[in-house]
Amino acid sequence: MKILGEEERRAAEQVLRHYLPKSSKVYGYLFGMNRNKPSTLQVVVDTWPDFKSIIFRPDLKNERVSDYTKKVTLFCTDAQVLKRMIAEENAIDWTTYFLLGGLDITLAPMVKEVAASRGVNMRHFVLVHLLTLSDPQDLPDSHSSCCIVDETGQPVSWMLLYDYCALGILYTKPEHRGKGYAKALIASMSKKLHAQGYPVYCFIEEDNDTSLRLFKNMGFTEDPSYRAIWFEFNF
Repeated sequence: MKILGEEERRAAEQVLRHYLPKSSKVYGYLFGMNRNKPSTLQVVVDTWPDFKSIIFRPDLKNERVSDYTKKVTLFCTDAQVLKRMIAEENAIDWTTYFLLGGLDITLAPMVKEVAASRGVNMRHFVLVHLLTLSDPQDLPDSHSSCCIVDETGQPVSWMLLYDYCALGILYTKPEHRGKGYAKALIASMSKKLHAQGYPVYCFIEEDNDTSLRLFKNMGFTEDPSYRAIWFEFNF
């Protein structure tokens, strides 16, 4: 197991790009880190340079790490290699509360097995679709804000970005729905992220049919065989 330094993280970014969109979450984290976006994460791989598993975990040497919920995310091309990292090599600290986010659902049985062997309680947090947009230039023109306000300056519709640069929480006040505000915000933020070099993608909860239709109608696509899941441990 190896902790990646600055130059190695840059090389890993190029490797992960070949596995988009399934690597989108870890790629987004690494893309930001490699462009000096503040982060409290540490990046570890099974071997270098030909890694098959990459894990982002809290960097305990970072003085700001305790200010945030403990989060772990990962990507692998070999489930057995990942299992060895988390079961035998202590790549994850199983002794404290943490969220494991954006996990390929096909890896869930293995993670459950390892958690059970360690006597760690866990529960399903959320199951999501992964939708991506290859070319946001086809989206309608819009303003550059991530928040739309009314004539009095009060927010009526807004979008947040996750720290791994996915399109995040989108909300429009009920009395302002049906006015096209959500589409305008999606178009705006998609074009902004694309211009900065990020892959444009979002996670949509499994039962959120309204948002799923909205994003698909705007040109976002998904691999129907893929789902991502969040787990909570030691709650």
